[in-house]
Amino acid sequence: MRDSPIGTGLLSTHIRRSNVTITRKALCFVYGIIGLLALVGTWGNDLQYFRMGLGYIGFTVRFWEDTLANPGTRSATVDLLFFSLAATVWMLLEARRLGMRWPWLYIVGSLLIAASVMYPLFLINRERALAKGVPPDEGGGSLRVYDVIGIILLGITFTAYIWITLTR
Repeated sequence: MRDSPIGTGLLSTHIRRSNVTITRKALCFVYGIIGLLALVGTWGNDLQYFRMGLGYIGFTVRFWEDTLANPGTRSATVDLLFFSLAATVWMLLEARRLGMRWPWLYIVGSLLIAASVMYPLFLINRERALAKGVPPDEGGGSLRVYDVIGIILLGITFTAYIWITLTR
């Protein structure tokens, strides 16, 4: 099936070769590259903690201690945490709106692997859900009780980090 081409170039061509348009494929490619570079950048640094022989618990403790090293690291960490919290709310609403399964896997993965890796993966799967043409929930999605509880718990945890940073 072919749609009429609109404009020229990779991002403006709408020729269908499958359920995913070239535009969506291009977005997925870009998201994938971002996620891959983020994985290399974050875990290239994180592996240094494992080389210290700390194990996962020791790595986690040392990592969070190191985020408190100076005002710059504290500010960047607070910025990332609260950006991630806003993105979490959006991801949950969007996943519910589009009928995407297991949105909390992306959030837990963000905490265990890296937000900059998991959010592009979510965006790839969002594009795939949009390509299926499933009519989205017009109400903008709705959160489940455990979504709200999870968001509140993350918010409390991230706010506790702010308190810790401001008392140093």
